[in-house]
Amino acid sequence: MIQSKKNIQSGKVNFLFFLVYFFLISQPLPLIANEGRFAEIKILDKVSSKTDLLKLEIGKELKFKGLLIKSLKCKNSEFDDNPEITAYIQVKDMTNKDNNEVFIFNGWTFLSSPAVNPFDHAVYDIWLTRCY
Repeated sequence: MIQSKKNIQSGKVNFLFFLVYFFLISQPLPLIANEGRFAEIKILDKVSSKTDLLKLEIGKELKFKGLLIKSLKCKNSEFDDNPEITAYIQVKDMTNKDNNEVFIFNGWTFLSSPAVNPFDHAVYDIWLTRCY
């Protein structure tokens, strides 16, 4: 009789562990966002029609002609079949000393939709190309 109660209690404990294990396995994995150390951008000079490919280290400023460019974040998010690449970029125009604005661009850029938050400058266009 005593052995039978121990077996029943042991079975209940094992069943409880099995339920917890099954519940944890059946949950979908959270969305994984891979943060990169570098953001790669393409800059078009509208006057000369030349493009340059720049590698921005996250958190460091890079001077390109009259622009000072800094990337604060760069993420490769993994969705179903369509991954999205985003970067948070700040751009200052160093040629315009009278400019009251701190940044001419300060926001998120999206690889798949550059027009969502467009970079607006008279001479340059900037596009995000990748994050790694």
